[in-house]
Amino acid sequence: MYQIDFNKPIRVFFCGIGGVSMSGLAEILKSRGFNVSGSDRAASDTTRKLEKSGITVHIGQKEENITPDLDLVVFTAAIHPDNPEYRKTMQLGLNHLTRAELLGEVMKNYAIPVAVAGTHGKTTTTSMISEILMKADADPTISVGGNLKSIGGNVRVGHSECFVAEACEYTNSFLSLFPKIGIILDIDADHLDFFKDLADIRHSFRKFAQLIPADGTLIINSDIDNVEEITDGLSCRIVTYGSDKTKSDCYPEDITFDTFAHPTYTAVSHGGDRRQTIALHVPGEHNVYNSLAAIAAADILGVDSAVTSAALSRFGGTDRRFEHRGEFGDGITVIDDYAHHPTEIAATLTAATHMPHEKLWVIFQPHTYTRTKALFDDFAKALSIADVVILADIYAARETDTLGISSELLADKIRALGHRETYYFPTFKEIENFVMENCRKGDVLITMGAGNVNDIAADLVK
Repeated sequence: MYQIDFNKPIRVFFCGIGGVSMSGLAEILKSRGFNVSGSDRAASDTTRKLEKSGITVHIGQKEENITPDLDLVVFTAAIHPDNPEYRKTMQLGLNHLTRAELLGEVMKNYAIPVAVAGTHGKTTTTSMISEILMKADADPTISVGGNLKSIGGNVRVGHSECFVAEACEYTNSFLSLFPKIGIILDIDADHLDFFKDLADIRHSFRKFAQLIPADGTLIINSDIDNVEEITDGLSCRIVTYGSDKTKSDCYPEDITFDTFAHPTYTAVSHGGDRRQTIALHVPGEHNVYNSLAAIAAADILGVDSAVTSAALSRFGGTDRRFEHRGEFGDGITVIDDYAHHPTEIAATLTAATHMPHEKLWVIFQPHTYTRTKALFDDFAKALSIADVVILADIYAARETDTLGISSELLADKIRALGHRETYYFPTFKEIENFVMENCRKGDVLITMGAGNVNDIAADLVK
């Protein structure tokens, strides 16, 4: 495998440079003196930002973009052998890496690489750790899977030995990483177009945990079922957090919520010797546990607990994570959220129930046919938490086969559970017209999903 050395800058081409992680890696290498260029299928705010930083971006993926003078070509997981740039790379015999492999190679250049893994909560927890380290003047390099307002995007180039990054389990990409501190937030059934089942997913997380060296640390949620299966026999230090104080090194007490569903709680650690009050400005009990993981990481990194508390209190979330988008009509609140798995949906909707509201509406756009079919009953149950459920068509993403599944069928299932106010509309325009006619003062409406359902939120608040 080609090895990246920050002391020896080279010419690197990114195929799919507009992706969140790819663009971040491109910026990191550019800042280190590498000659960086790339391509993407269409122009975007991300590609325009890269161009302003001096990176050449080709719109359209063509053979002529790949030239013999390139030292390395990097591909996203979405690039297949029939891609013209992939074919040309192979014809020329150029060095090449996947995005995940490059992320791992970049990690090797930092003394303290932190990798945040888990089925849910990676972006939020990575962002929390980032806010803490910046508040502590630790000057970290950051690669996060969403837009973090305090760094003006998804990447921050620091000058210390600390690098904080998300570690995605899809296609086992996180197994290409080299973390000194690894975090496992949870393990749930997802990405079943790649993994065979939950046991297969757990096996991959076990392998991720085994990547951590003997002088490193695994931070893991003790509420994970049979967590010992993941941790037994590891050579690294293990720090646990969770709801059960009998098996957690860090746990919460006295959780309360304000009128915006923001929790305040006491974080207990060090065998009960340390107790610190944490007041969050992101909603939901699930964020209590995300913040506990961040607190554990900050403690290992030597951050003063007062700094940690202050940083978490000012953290307002990332884009599309319970993001308040505004209001429409006669005081109807619009929130947008990236949740696309039943566990995430339930957490988001439960958080919203703590807010003052007349009716809680959710407009949900399922993401991929595979996920919708595999977790069909769980989707129906989770969405039923809302008072009114509206379903948009499934966002196919990388898939083409419908697998005999549809949003109409999901709507029928939710109604069969006794939830009468469940609707399906084939177009966003029909959805917008329906909510504008039927939402009332004091209602809270959440647009939800990993596709383009946030366009509805934008239209409503215009």
